[in-house]
Amino acid sequence: MNPKYIELATRHGALKARIDEQRRTLARHAVPLEAAMARGDAVLKGVDWLKHHPAAVGVAVFVTVVARPRRAWRWARRGLFLWRGWLAIRNSLIGVR
Repeated sequence: MNPKYIELATRHGALKARIDEQRRTLARHAVPLEAAMARGDAVLKGVDWLKHHPAAVGVAVFVTVVARPRRAWRWARRGLFLWRGWLAIRNSLIGVR
């Protein structure tokens, strides 16, 4: 057999072994991220459900406002406060001014 082919086959085997080791290392490092990714998936599923069921959201808001309007306004103000705080934190982290 041609020595060049033998050398290429040897290099190919060494590269495959190196790739396998890198894949194992990457899999070990990715384990802590699995829980966070699962939570993110759950949030995305919830958002998707809300997109497909806007009437349910409207009914929930309506019932809240009718049942306790003062409480609804109080929660709306808190939500606005939290949203503005989140925007301020996010903008300071990414450097938007």
